[in-house]
Amino acid sequence: MIRVSVVGAHGRMGGNVVKTVQGTEGMEFAKGVDAGDDLAAITPENTDVAVDITVPSVTLNNVLALISQGVNTVVGTTGWTDDKLDKVRKALDEHPEVSVFIAPNFAISAVLADHFAGIAAKYFESAEVIELHHPDKVDAPSGTAIHTAEGIAAARRRAGLGEVPDNTQSDGGSRGQVIDGVHVHAVRLRGLNAHEEVLFGNAGEQLVIRADSFDRSSFMPGVMLAVREVASGKHAGLTIGLDSFLDL
Repeated sequence: MIRVSVVGAHGRMGGNVVKTVQGTEGMEFAKGVDAGDDLAAITPENTDVAVDITVPSVTLNNVLALISQGVNTVVGTTGWTDDKLDKVRKALDEHPEVSVFIAPNFAISAVLADHFAGIAAKYFESAEVIELHHPDKVDAPSGTAIHTAEGIAAARRRAGLGEVPDNTQSDGGSRGQVIDGVHVHAVRLRGLNAHEEVLFGNAGEQLVIRADSFDRSSFMPGVMLAVREVASGKHAGLTIGLDSFLDL
């Protein structure tokens, strides 16, 4: 029985995680905490894996606190930077037995789209990323889009490709944020949930890879997979990306 606690349990995503844990064979809901609650209530004595589903402004401190308490953690909150990840790695150096998993996205479709984009990147001269989310999302671009752009850029470097062609002479911001040489565009629109398009182009052809999550239920299989993997004890230290747990 895997005992699972949820940080951010009263939020929309956190509530879905709580319900899924309660309805999943082999898992037991241990603790639910939210803003204003004491994270010290989550300990290795009552929790095998904590799931952090909060907001970017607090997730780093949450993860550092859980590491210091010896609690394995699955993180679905975005907004991670290299500096923040370095702080997590440093904390884990002092607690080498602890596992922390951070997911840019829990949707299997999004993870596969990201993987396919990395495969396709070396074959195309041009590449751009468009991510589309609901207007209540607090960060832009999404962590998934950043991860996708970085993966495309890495594949292009390995293939010896140069810069993506772009002769724009004036830009008031319409060309999006440039991440590792790849333009990323963020759309915030009522009615959307979580969507991403990766556009590749050559002379006379285009490839579009698109993933759509229409409901938060699409994230739950990925969350449960991550919880099981982290609970297995096979992944001490920091792991990033659900692709690490898939047969890709």
